[in-house]
Order: sequence, then C-alpha cells, then structure tokens
Amino acid sequence: MANKSLNKDRRAVINEIRKKQGRAERVRGAAIVGVCVVIALVIVGAAAWGPITDFFKTSKYDDVALQDIGKSAKAAGCQKITEMAADGNQNHIATGTEQTYTTAPPAFGPHWNEANVAPADMSRKFYTPGDRPDLEALVHNLEHGYTIVWYDETVSEDELNTLRAIGDKFAGTSNFRYKFIAAPWTAADAKETAVAGDKKTEFPAGTHIALTHWSADPANPTEASTQKGVFQYCEGVSGEAIKEFMQKYPYTSSPEAQAM
Repeated sequence: MANKSLNKDRRAVINEIRKKQGRAERVRGAAIVGVCVVIALVIVGAAAWGPITDFFKTSKYDDVALQDIGKSAKAAGCQKITEMAADGNQNHIATGTEQTYTTAPPAFGPHWNEANVAPADMSRKFYTPGDRPDLEALVHNLEHGYTIVWYDETVSEDELNTLRAIGDKFAGTSNFRYKFIAAPWTAADAKETAVAGDKKTEFPAGTHIALTHWSADPANPTEASTQKGVFQYCEGVSGEAIKEFMQKYPYTSSPEAQAM
C-alpha cells in the first residue's frame, strides 16, 4: 500500500509540474504573439504614415483651382517657353537599352516600347527618385501627349507637396486631357545627357522645375518635320504656369494623342 501511495504522490507532483510548465508556455507564447503584433503594427503604421501625412498635406488644395496652387508664373520665375525640332517618333529601342538624350530633361527621342513598362501607366501622376520609371519609358509618355513636370534634387518638401497636389488635379485615366506626370530629374539622369551643339544639356542656372511636351500638328501628327520639343523652366512650382502650358500644348498636340 505504501508503494501505491508513493506512486500516486509522485504522479500528482509530476502532473502539477506539467500544469505549471503548460501555464508558463502559454504565457510565454502569448508574450511572443503580443510582441509580434506590436512589431507588425509598427511596420504597418510606418508604411501607412507616409501616405497618410501626404494626404493631409495635399488635401488642403482639394478646393483650390489648379492655377492658384503654388506661385504665379511670374513669382515662380518661369522663363519663356522654347521649342526645338524633335526626332525619334516611333523610334523604339529594346527595353533596358540606355538612350543618351540631348536635352535636360528630354522632350522627345528614341524610347522603349513594352506593355506595362513603357509608356508608364497613366494612373500615376507623381513619382519620387525611388519609384520613377526610366527616362526611356517616360519619353514614350511624351510621345503620347503627356506634359511632364520635372523637379531637380534641390526642391523643398513644401514644393514636393505642391506638386503632389497638382498631380491630384489630374487624377484618373479616362480623360486624356489629364495626361500629366511630375517626376524627378536626378544626377544620374544628367549623366545620360550628351552635349550636342547648342542644345540644352542642363537646367538653366537658378531653375529647378522644367515642363516638357512633345508637340505635333494635330492635323498631321506623324509628320516628323513639324514635330517640336517644348520646354519651360521655372525657379519654383507654379500651377498657373502648368495650366497655361497644357492649354497651349494639349495632349492632342502630340505624335500619338489617342494612345494611353
């Protein structure tokens, strides 16, 4: 009887130890899950913080007309619009091939042609240096009638938010009049630009914003001899200048206006 009682006591002790270990494991597991949840929330929150703050920074322009966003054309130091003969219509080069352009930024030239790569999708209106398509893709957008507003690496955060707000005015893909992109012009881009006679190979001194468009005669858009590269440089961001530029050179004034 003594042995049976002893064995019973041992089993009770072992069971109690197992129960305590089980509780400890559950507590430890819950703690690990809790830490993982907190880390996940931090990661998700960090990822969402940028878009959320960008929204609040640009939403104040929701009821502001395009021409009233940013500075006036005069206050932004916008120079006169210039034109030069364009080339490169339907000149498609293999995706991944680097093209050396002769203007900074480009308004025309050979370009890539690949679905979902070049031209860039119309739904995106604003790019950062980290997500911008290659120049060779964006030049295809120009051929389709886009106006691209390029900003250099010196622009302030306030100016970037102004450009984002301007991009929001062109949201959507159903209205081709909204063929607009704001994109960075980087030091790497400058290295892809060659000196070619008297063609511009850098932004004029003191300017940090450039508007470009690939213009063509709407009545005969494929006539290469009438195609022009159009440029306007500004010291700052001007919704007024962008509106006037796009009214003077609408998407219909391009080699391939009906292509997205």
